[in-house]
Amino acid sequence: MLLLTAGLGLQTERLPEWMLPLREAIYEQVLTAEQIRPLYLAASAAARQHTAGVNRYMALSRASFFMGRALLFEERNSEARPYFAEGLRLAEIAVEAAPSAEAWVLRSENLGHLIQADGRTTFAMANGLDVERFARNALEIDPRNAAAQHTLAARWVFAPRPFNNIRRGIEMMEAILENADVGRDDLFNVTSSIGWAHVQQRNFSEAIPWLERALEVYPTNRFAAGLLETAEAGGGGRRRSR
Repeated sequence: MLLLTAGLGLQTERLPEWMLPLREAIYEQVLTAEQIRPLYLAASAAARQHTAGVNRYMALSRASFFMGRALLFEERNSEARPYFAEGLRLAEIAVEAAPSAEAWVLRSENLGHLIQADGRTTFAMANGLDVERFARNALEIDPRNAAAQHTLAARWVFAPRPFNNIRRGIEMMEAILENADVGRDDLFNVTSSIGWAHVQQRNFSEAIPWLERALEVYPTNRFAAGLLETAEAGGGGRRRSR
């Protein structure tokens, strides 16, 4: 288990500086959605000022995606949907203009979260396969894209029974740390997802190291902290110092 992050060199930050406050707020989970909204507006304004063409579409798509996530975390699904829909629209324009791994990932992530926010089984059945297809399109362009790899692995981890295969999902998640260019958010997504998967299987002692690693990246993240408390309460081992 110690090998999971030992020597793992995170990639140079791929987002522009003006996008980072918004992303960090999403993962830190300290601010409310209303407190995050000014960061979204600032990032959107900076995208219009500092980018053009396809890069502008992708930056605005990412900002909209982050704002949707802030609302979705507070279960304000009806308010989150328009942000994911707009993020998807902008990503589609970017893909049509100049296909890239990032554009395909944005299309995949916005659609996946739109499905979650929509909540209708019919909508999920009509669009769910496209989430994976878009991620595979990203990997055809950039096989080391961590976000796309995570999307494919998450399908096996987070899908309801009988459509999941948690053991396969965990193996795919672990492989991301070896076979992808992992950024700060990617590392959190992978380690917290593996922790979640082990908690679902009641493998609490296996879950704890992964969740502790996730909290090293974003110590205030409530999703990971809640999972760690569940694992510790389930008899997974020592409690970490708070």
